[in-house]
Amino acid sequence: MGTPGPVAKRHHYVPQFHLRGFADGETITTVELPGDRSYNQPVRKAAAENHLYSLPGHPDGADVFEKALSQLEGEVAGIFADIASGRWPLDEESRGSLAYYVALQMARGPEQRRNSENLARQATRMEIGYGGRAGVKGWAKKNLRLEVDDATAARLWDEAMRPEGPPIKISTAAHIEQTLEIAESVFKYMSGRPWSLVRFDKRSLILSDVPVGLVRQPDEEDSWMGIGVMTAWGITFPLTRKLGLLMNDPDLVIDKGIPVEKVRAGAFDFVQVGTTAMERIFNEHTASSASLRLFHHPEDARFVPSGLPDPSPVTMSLQGTPKEYSGEPYTLPHIPKATRSLPDRDE
Repeated sequence: MGTPGPVAKRHHYVPQFHLRGFADGETITTVELPGDRSYNQPVRKAAAENHLYSLPGHPDGADVFEKALSQLEGEVAGIFADIASGRWPLDEESRGSLAYYVALQMARGPEQRRNSENLARQATRMEIGYGGRAGVKGWAKKNLRLEVDDATAARLWDEAMRPEGPPIKISTAAHIEQTLEIAESVFKYMSGRPWSLVRFDKRSLILSDVPVGLVRQPDEEDSWMGIGVMTAWGITFPLTRKLGLLMNDPDLVIDKGIPVEKVRAGAFDFVQVGTTAMERIFNEHTASSASLRLFHHPEDARFVPSGLPDPSPVTMSLQGTPKEYSGEPYTLPHIPKATRSLPDRDE
């Protein structure tokens, strides 16, 4: 039996092969949102966190998920190389692998873990707040399976009432499980769109820590409404600084009754020239989807959009939750039952 190799410690949420498409050799420029700080760093240090996917005690090693990701990344790196050498459209198997990789990049980053923790904190805050101070002991018994004394109940209440909610942490295993669930659920909506490969000559693309951009429908007036993978007009995904993948509006093929199997086989994929307008669409959506950082080739600073957003460690939260709770149990307002006259019925 061979000796196990060293356990990988530094885990990239944007793979190194992908970053190198935006680097000068092994050097890439990192921009910290909102853009007032940028610096060059080695690719191996960019878009990475220590032990992001580590599972201590796993029978196959703590880095079992990191190794699984590396295997997929190796396959996709080959697909990137094929595209760069002129291969397009892709065969169905390669296209499916690339679609899954894009879906995974939407789900695997540390911001998704922070989102899960934030949603859990806000939901718990709301649940405890609506129950009032007197309900904390019952909540702890039901949810924590603990009998708590008055002092512990008071501490739980105080922690839950903080604006950020109680100190809930999501385990690495839960993060990985959610990553795979999200990737699996959105994959089909990506692979079922017609794709275009956008090739740039004089213009360049940038990358971000969450490199999947969602483009609104052109005629959508309610800009305050959310946008998702299903409802987006297009999905942008920068492959390299000179190549962008645009997943186009599926209505183009749905309205014509074209089977999705033909779309997933790449029958409607094409190549288009990268214009200035297209570069702006890609880069603006890449920047708007970012959580904390952008990445670009050291010579491409001019392609970073102006007016960058503030950093968003958390990009998802519950809406409409009260800012404060009185400590009294929350009761729904009384709504009288609707009444109406009924005609007499002949017996």
